[in-house]
Amino acid sequence: MARTPAPRRVLGRLPLPERTFVADALRTETVGGVLLLIAAIAALVWANTPLAGGYDALRDFHIGPASLGLDLSLQHWAADGLLAIFFFVAGIELKRELVAGELRDPKAAALPVIAAVCGMAVPALVYVLVTTLGGGSLDGWAVPTATDIAFALAVLAVIGTSLPSALRAFLLTLAVVDDLFAIIIIAIFFTSELNFAALGGAFLGLAVFWLLLRKGVRGWYVYVPLALVIWGLMYNSGVHATIAGVAMGLMLRCTRREGEEHSPGEHIEHLVRPLSAGFAVPLFALFSAGVSLSGGAIGEVFTRPETLGVVLGLVVGKAVGIFGGTWLAARFTKAELNEDLAWPDVFAVATLAGIGFTVSLLIGELAFAGDPALTDEIKAAVLIGSLIAAIFATVLLKLRVRVYRALYEAEERDEDEDGIPDVYEEGNPEYHLRMAAIHERKAAEHRRLAEVAGASQGDADRPA
Repeated sequence: MARTPAPRRVLGRLPLPERTFVADALRTETVGGVLLLIAAIAALVWANTPLAGGYDALRDFHIGPASLGLDLSLQHWAADGLLAIFFFVAGIELKRELVAGELRDPKAAALPVIAAVCGMAVPALVYVLVTTLGGGSLDGWAVPTATDIAFALAVLAVIGTSLPSALRAFLLTLAVVDDLFAIIIIAIFFTSELNFAALGGAFLGLAVFWLLLRKGVRGWYVYVPLALVIWGLMYNSGVHATIAGVAMGLMLRCTRREGEEHSPGEHIEHLVRPLSAGFAVPLFALFSAGVSLSGGAIGEVFTRPETLGVVLGLVVGKAVGIFGGTWLAARFTKAELNEDLAWPDVFAVATLAGIGFTVSLLIGELAFAGDPALTDEIKAAVLIGSLIAAIFATVLLKLRVRVYRALYEAEERDEDEDGIPDVYEEGNPEYHLRMAAIHERKAAEHRRLAEVAGASQGDADRPA
């Protein structure tokens, strides 16, 4: 008689290699998120003091070869150049998820994909509804659709590290899929007039990049100059230059061959991720987050339809979309929620995904490029919406912190001290033999201590 396959657990325990990878990635992203937070605060303080003129002058300072079409302001270098590094890492993450992570299995991939799609569609619908009713511009519909994984993980770092790895991995995988759709939105909806000669040159450069990878050619001195040429051609083509970073990231091999400890994609991601999280993204935040937050400007965020749509999209749309998508996936598929978790846990993480910073600021700049005043107001709305989402998520997660701590401690327990958590060894006969020996040693130690204590008591009771 055929056995009925066990239902797939939503947010269940990760395989050990995936858990190790997620833990390593989260450490770097969390540090980067803290730096991102510091850079954003520094930009806001700088832009709202008497030194604001210096901030504007630095942000608008132009540098670069005009003959190559690259005479850009520092703000544009950060948005178009440094964020290409961020999207390069995002491309590697996506490739790894597709070949070795949660997205390699279509059934397992369905949950984060559905959650991410709903988590982008609902905020866009919220924005469209608010701006339609208020008579505002629909151009910013894509602003509240993005999740900033570094900022979200920075909030987690402040709240505590006791969140179960399954929930953290869900947030990370969700953000990877979210980045993919954000890239597609930027490529389709925010591409200016195309320069087909430059675009053809960029595609030719990507073909050379791919061929060198297939031939096993090594050396940063080959790939870095080629990557810069591809980026420059992509920028001049009219397609947003960050697309070049994604394309190159997706070309890297992320599967290990015999004798390899790490795949080329994993190795390069390990090298580049600190540069992205610790330098590129914080510097982008420094040049993009500096907006005026006077009392009047904050008031306008909640009265102007475009900015109100962004705030409600991030705070309400993200939470409802991701939670609703996850619930629908569990309701209409064979997936079941992990018995150790409750739906309020999923809602708390969905609320945390409402922190849309890096990509939301980028899309805001692209959507309202011809209106600097509205661009600043949209940025203020992104900052305020992200702050509200972070506060709500903090409250919701703190309400369950005792439950999370118990789950985390059970997940991390390693009584046999072999470096592998016990939950991954419970079905291994050798593990049970080791544990029996450990328990026998502990029992023998307790008996010995009891005998010593009894002998000491006997000596004390013996008359002098």
